[in-house]
Amino acid sequence: MLQIGEFSKICQVSVKTLHHYDKIGLLAPAEVDRFTGYRYYQVEQIDTMNYIQRLKRYGFSLEEIQHIITLSDEKEISGLLRQQRDRLKREQQEKATILNELQTHISIFERTGDVMNYQKGYQIEIKNSPAMNVLVARAKMSVDEFGRYYGTLFERVPRDQVTPTGLNGARYYDEEFNPESSDIEVFVGIREKEKADAVMEPCECAMTVHHGGYSTLSEAYGAVVNWIMENGYEIAGAPFDLYIKTQFDSLSPEDWETEVYFPIRKK
Repeated sequence: MLQIGEFSKICQVSVKTLHHYDKIGLLAPAEVDRFTGYRYYQVEQIDTMNYIQRLKRYGFSLEEIQHIITLSDEKEISGLLRQQRDRLKREQQEKATILNELQTHISIFERTGDVMNYQKGYQIEIKNSPAMNVLVARAKMSVDEFGRYYGTLFERVPRDQVTPTGLNGARYYDEEFNPESSDIEVFVGIREKEKADAVMEPCECAMTVHHGGYSTLSEAYGAVVNWIMENGYEIAGAPFDLYIKTQFDSLSPEDWETEVYFPIRKK
């Protein structure tokens, strides 16, 4: 048996952490002296502690770890590890995109001396939005749920025997944006008008093209709204995006292309 201090030193984890793991039921000492309160751990628990530390390094929460270490089904454990691997890959790609954005920002700033110059490169034009027959899914959703709602629409394509046009997008109805829950409509363009959920009629819009990942779309929105206010127009409907070039075209995020439309009218 190992005293808590010895166990702490071997496993490279603080005594305070061991007390916390005991409190939440993650890893309890094998024995507690009823007179002194001293905690003792079995040598076999070193492997469990190292397993917990490794799962923490993988990014699992303590609650998730508590569930995983009780599992005996190899298939279920493998599935959870694979899900976490995929999550880390996405985070790695996002970090790489942010790093590229930062490097571009530094280059522009050092060339121009204007730390916000990167927001001034959008070309705004007045343009009629395209007419589209669309399948739609509208709900209170988070931005992370786009994929799930698009999935339901793409499942309908063969079932409803419709032909996608390749024009897909999202429309935003809330006045205030909440990334966790906003009134959003995702849509998939199709050729067959009679089978569409809705027809998006052309309307006069202030439009710009955003190049890059979706995390910086707010810069395009800001540029369009500024243009609208400065040129005697007002917003006349829910703005929407059309995804022209995406990851599904085997492109890296810096090469994605999104058209941003704000319906307008003269004041």
